[in-house]
Amino acid sequence: MRISPLDVGNRRFPKSWRGYNPREVDLFLESISQELEEIIQENHFLAEELKRKSADLADFKEKESILKETMITAQKVADDLRNNMVKEAQVILAQAELEGDQIICRAHERVMQLQQEIQGLKEDRIRLREELRATLKTYQSLLDAGEVKAQAEDAESIENNLRVMIGRKRAPE
Repeated sequence: MRISPLDVGNRRFPKSWRGYNPREVDLFLESISQELEEIIQENHFLAEELKRKSADLADFKEKESILKETMITAQKVADDLRNNMVKEAQVILAQAELEGDQIICRAHERVMQLQQEIQGLKEDRIRLREELRATLKTYQSLLDAGEVKAQAEDAESIENNLRVMIGRKRAPE
């Protein structure tokens, strides 16, 4: 059973012949009633304060939970970004290596093509030299034949001139 300050203040005791002084008992009960009232008010105030603090604590715990979740999400996002960047870097590196290999392959093909062209030009040079030599030999032969013919014609001309001269010397006789 709970006793309220009002119960204490309204409580009346039967009077007895050798009992306590009723005035002092009434003053004491009134004093207890006031203190009890103050204690109840303080208790009520503390209960309200406890509710506010509990609500604040719950709010802080919720905020802490949200903050933890946010931090975990942020860490996951950062990890995902880092992993994506690593993967992207690997893809870029693989593409660069592939392009490098393709460039080297094209360069080797170009070197082979240039070597074939150089070989073709060397063969053309040898062929042109041979053709030039053959042409020079032909002209040399023509020159030699022309000299022989010219010598033969000169010899024939000299012979004819000699005959004519000899024939003239013989004719007056």
